[in-house]
Amino acid sequence: MQSGNPQPEQAIKSSQTGKTFFGHPRMLANLFSVELWERFSFYGMQGILLYYMYYSVAEGGLGIDEGIATGLVGAYGGGVYLSSILGAWVADRILGSEKVLFFTGIMVMLGHIALAVLPGGVGLAVGLILVAIGSGGLKATASSLVGSLYSLKDDRRDAGFSIFYMGVNIGGLFGPLLTGLAQVQLGFHYGFGLAALGMAIGLTQYALTRKNLPEASHHVANPLPRSNYGKVAAVAAAAVVIVVLLVAFGLVTAENLAPIMAWLAIIAAVVYFVVILSSKKVDGVERKRVYAFIPLFIASAAFWALFQQQFTVVALYADKQLDRSLGGWEMPASWVQSINPVFIIVFAGIFAAVWTKLGPKQPSSPMKFALGLVVMGLAFLAFIPLAGGGANSTPLLAMVGILFLFTMAELFLSPTGSSVSTKLAPKAFQTQMVALFLLSISLGTTLAGILAGYYDPTNEAPYFGFIGVVAIILGVGLAAAVPSLKKLMGGIR
Repeated sequence: MQSGNPQPEQAIKSSQTGKTFFGHPRMLANLFSVELWERFSFYGMQGILLYYMYYSVAEGGLGIDEGIATGLVGAYGGGVYLSSILGAWVADRILGSEKVLFFTGIMVMLGHIALAVLPGGVGLAVGLILVAIGSGGLKATASSLVGSLYSLKDDRRDAGFSIFYMGVNIGGLFGPLLTGLAQVQLGFHYGFGLAALGMAIGLTQYALTRKNLPEASHHVANPLPRSNYGKVAAVAAAAVVIVVLLVAFGLVTAENLAPIMAWLAIIAAVVYFVVILSSKKVDGVERKRVYAFIPLFIASAAFWALFQQQFTVVALYADKQLDRSLGGWEMPASWVQSINPVFIIVFAGIFAAVWTKLGPKQPSSPMKFALGLVVMGLAFLAFIPLAGGGANSTPLLAMVGILFLFTMAELFLSPTGSSVSTKLAPKAFQTQMVALFLLSISLGTTLAGILAGYYDPTNEAPYFGFIGVVAIILGVGLAAAVPSLKKLMGGIR
């Protein structure tokens, strides 16, 4: 934050002397709530999205081919992370974080309403575009608003973020449970409607209290000159026209959208790296650190290509191969998506405590990336003993064990990735390095949809074996490169 920008010192002082939220500024409760409901709606919708696409019309779905459906889910997920970069830019240059969060929250709600009430492919297209852009904007600004509640030296800052992220996981836990139940009992559109209702609840609470946020939350960090507004509007309009024309002339279709999204992420990442590495504002030590980030970017993309298959291959598997019978009652397939948030809630604090306890003895960031890849590979190999059993043959406990491995891998890599991207960033490119990490997630998420197109429920072992072995090889290779990477990182762990 630049000098001269307003700091929320008065808000902090009042929160210490007046009412607090577990000893934290009271507005943390409101941001906690809006993020909880946004994640409730996001993961609730995503829990039933793939099924809505490929279930037959008679079953309430759209009857889309499974391979195309998984590719669309991947492209949509990749679009969320791409749009988070756009959301961050708009917040930094035009509207500020607070307004971007509010307006994109409205977009998310409208997207779920579109899925709930608009028929067929029109509702799917409008709904997913609105939710992808809206969720990206929320993702880009919510953490910034939490940070605005504290001064940089406030000892409660890290604990405040821990409370905030607990809201993320609570929403991720209950979203698929309730929307999945609504979908099974009433139909898909009721599930999407419930997601819209959840977002509406969060938005209503936020709208009634947003005026209580500190002045810093309304600040535009690097205002775009008014003279450039016309140029930006023209570029945005041109981009929309180009996309519409590409779709109208059949150059962008449901079948090729995922590869196009993947190439967009790759091109954007290459441009980012070239701009940073060629900049005169980057000194020698900083440039070496950027080079060290390149293999971490690749490892991150590979990891998310596997992890995000929770919403593609694992969702297919839960629907067709998993025994979901519980005492004569069949559990909704979407409930499988709530297993990972349970483990995150239980183990995130344990991992944080272990790293704190180990201090300088903890594994370096590249080694944590390597461990995350290896464990992710083991999770896919764990499917092989279950392969070939036929429909509804896999015990639910086995799936719980596999998703436990997913969670362990996530806790090695995901928090580390967010942290190391800021530690290795040159001073002049702090935001761009965070954007690069988000691009790795975008690329990986899109690849998760593309890879799912190769999954064959009648011949599962080759798919799980190949992906699992490749992930382990990448992890071992990265571990072997750790000494060289540590030299390039120049004292950063």
